[in-house]
Amino acid sequence: MLCTRFGNGNIITMDPDRPVARELGVWRGRIVGLDEEVSGLPARQFVDLDGATVLPGFIDSHVHLAWAGLTARAVDVAPSARADDILAAVARAVRAVPPGGWADLSGYDQRPLGRHLTAAELDRVSEGRRVLVGHVSGHGCVANSAVMDALPAAIRTEGFLAEEAMGEARALRPPHTLTELADAIGRASRQCRAEGVTACAEAGIGSTLFSHGPLEGAAHQQAWERGLLAVRLQLMVSADVLGPVAAAPADSTAYALDLGLRTGFGAGDGGDGLSLGALKVFTDGGMMARTAALTSPYAGSDGSGGCGRLQRTDRPLADIIIEGHRAGWQLAVHAIGDRAVDVALDALERAQRLLPRPAARHRIEHAGLVRPDQPARFASVGATAVVQPSFLRHSGDDYATVMGPERAPWLYRGRGFLANGVRIVGSSDRPVADGAPLRAIQFMVERASASGRIIGPDEGITVEEALRAYTVDAAYACHWDDSAGSITPGKRADLVVLGDDPRRVEPSRIGDIEVVAGLLAGRDTDD
Repeated sequence: MLCTRFGNGNIITMDPDRPVARELGVWRGRIVGLDEEVSGLPARQFVDLDGATVLPGFIDSHVHLAWAGLTARAVDVAPSARADDILAAVARAVRAVPPGGWADLSGYDQRPLGRHLTAAELDRVSEGRRVLVGHVSGHGCVANSAVMDALPAAIRTEGFLAEEAMGEARALRPPHTLTELADAIGRASRQCRAEGVTACAEAGIGSTLFSHGPLEGAAHQQAWERGLLAVRLQLMVSADVLGPVAAAPADSTAYALDLGLRTGFGAGDGGDGLSLGALKVFTDGGMMARTAALTSPYAGSDGSGGCGRLQRTDRPLADIIIEGHRAGWQLAVHAIGDRAVDVALDALERAQRLLPRPAARHRIEHAGLVRPDQPARFASVGATAVVQPSFLRHSGDDYATVMGPERAPWLYRGRGFLANGVRIVGSSDRPVADGAPLRAIQFMVERASASGRIIGPDEGITVEEALRAYTVDAAYACHWDDSAGSITPGKRADLVVLGDDPRRVEPSRIGDIEVVAGLLAGRDTDD
């Protein structure tokens, strides 16, 4: 056996049985041993790490690769500080679109403006095109009259469309081709890899809110077949694409994906390549768009109308969650506001009573505002909290202001979850926020927004705990813990090589550590 040996390194294994090493061996994409276990083996190649730090490859457990890849090529109106600047960007974009066509832009954010743009304002620069400007949160858009007039009268607005209304507007747009989507997925996956991410979970293909066409699943498969995927990828399936089935009563399945496919399909050898992950269920919107469902209003809003709202669905949200559980899916329930978190936890508790599945590893995505009474309920139902630390890094000042001083410490908790035995899983929700794991890890420790504002300092965690959120616990949340998340013999040799040790530098420097390479099966993208 001729292995590749990596030596002279600072290897942080994230395996408590053997926390550190200086040398590791890789054979056929797997780790075969550490230090003395490989020092005497004949080597096909010796890689001198020259003192670099090696960790398990980071796992980003909640991304939108097609959206991120398309956004990278779209006209971006950020920063949305002046209406005239946004309209000028729209005017430039429409000139590149044939008459009657669609102009898609991204990066819109009403918060610096203090109001939403109107359809009438967009009409002045549209030149006969249909215009959609996507909100940075993904939970809304502004549209011109050419789009509004094509929508049902009941959902038309003066310009801003949120949640389901946004979904109806986006559904009017001709779908992207498979090639466009596969290329976009590939672009975004390469950016992930450059930041040290070696595996991702795509957070909800087929959603009426976020879909980019009816063939999204095929686009991901094409990206994989064409060799465009630079990471291992697990696809969450939106509950929107499930349909009623007349299964045998003993199968406990009332709604299913075609042929009954569910979590774990295609996982093969530990999730190698492309596989099916969790069932994605949306319960509310987002804080940036002020549609996250809260039990008390956003600070500065007027009464109950300022509490955001739950998603409007054909079936009760609880029924969708329970049916998914009974059908054997792992659930990834989007819940940002504390009211939505209650809905998710209530449904998961009921689902486990009806059909106990202690190994389901259900997830609550975002868990943005979590009251002090709620972490214990996460633990009791066995749910992981899949958080996005960079939300508070980039929007923390705004979030803390609209939550007020009592609730601000409850935002994107860290210590509160760990103290209750709840696993924290790190993720980015790219392109909504910066996807770099090292910068997110820095925030989890410091709890400092980009302006330096400390938000919920008691929720800070250690560097080691934050690293677990992007390695060991992320692998657990994706059912990859038998093949990824730690540098352990037998697991995949998915590694990140860093220019310094995050545990040994000042926390304020963690985000600036150089990512030297992200290795998949022990190989760089250029190998």
